[in-house]
Amino acid sequence: MNLTTLKKSLKELDQKELIGLVADLYKLNPEVKGYLSSRFAGDDEVAVLYEKAKKVVQNEFFPDRGLGKLRLSKAKEAITSFSKMTGDEFRTLDLMLFYVEMGTEFTSLYGDIGESFYNSMNTMFDRVAEQCNENEEWYDQLKDRLENVLDNASDVGWGYWDDLRDSHASIQWSWDEE
Repeated sequence: MNLTTLKKSLKELDQKELIGLVADLYKLNPEVKGYLSSRFAGDDEVAVLYEKAKKVVQNEFFPDRGLGKLRLSKAKEAITSFSKMTGDEFRTLDLMLFYVEMGTEFTSLYGDIGESFYNSMNTMFDRVAEQCNENEEWYDQLKDRLENVLDNASDVGWGYWDDLRDSHASIQWSWDEE
């Protein structure tokens, strides 16, 4: 079924049927539940969803018990899901930077990981830098954390620090500080 057909079918339902359908979707799918919760419960619910996503990211690197599983796809999926559910661009950006912070801390503690790991970290940091370059206020809020990532990555191999530094240098607001 395409979107046009879906909309036509939905128009044929009365209010009670629509409410039932939305309630079923809410119960069936966690992303729909998160989306509707953030849409109707407001910023308090967005903050709860943010903390849940942050915990998922952290657990892939530093779980409460045992060693991190380093399932980067699961951590990135939590960020993407949060973004889709809430549309909160700054908190999504914050989660993206948190992902890189966790990855940098992990490799600093445990040693070199591998090319795909560093590619993932670099790609995410690139995305953060791009968004900070477009929004000076966001950069101002995150600049200390961005610089801490650079500091913490200075002894990491695979050219990791060099790539992060190049991404950071692409942020026009960072030039004013030099």
